[in-house]
Amino acid sequence: MTGPVVGEDGLARCPWGAAPGLMRDYHDEEWGRPVTGEAAYLERLTLEAFQSGLSWATILRKREAFRAAFAGFDADVVAAYDDGDRARLLADAGIVRNRLKVDAAITNARATVALREHEGLEALVRSFAPEVSPAPETTAEVATTSPASVALSKELKRRGFVFVGPTTMHALLEAIGLFDPHLVGCHRRGA
Repeated sequence: MTGPVVGEDGLARCPWGAAPGLMRDYHDEEWGRPVTGEAAYLERLTLEAFQSGLSWATILRKREAFRAAFAGFDADVVAAYDDGDRARLLADAGIVRNRLKVDAAITNARATVALREHEGLEALVRSFAPEVSPAPETTAEVATTSPASVALSKELKRRGFVFVGPTTMHALLEAIGLFDPHLVGCHRRGA
């Protein structure tokens, strides 16, 4: 039950982003801020899926390699990946080499392309933004799923996406700023 932690710079932050370095930079500069565009949404969705079972710091350290391996998350390019591309990805030490997650990234790129006939990935995900942002004061109050993430998960699965469970989708909604994920008292809350 930890509330915001004040760093050596005098700023209060969510505990996981309190120490200087990669995680604090992500906390301060990106987490909870809106993103736009299909590639940005596909990147976050893909990285959240790859993170499952791993630390977020691991994914952040490998982020540039992921961007290179998945063509900047250009859905058209990734959707066209074949068995040779799968083999290349599974041999790439710069990314997480998990066959199910690699296959999911390709499947989800194909589903993203198919969504263009309808509302598109960005509009679909944005339509699940909760009406009211949670306002946790401590880490014990931070949810790992929500009605919005459960509903988004079901809809994405219905549209052909995989590795999009409710917990992963909750993390996505937090990361892309569809609600304010910061603890009350964190300097980024409401920013």
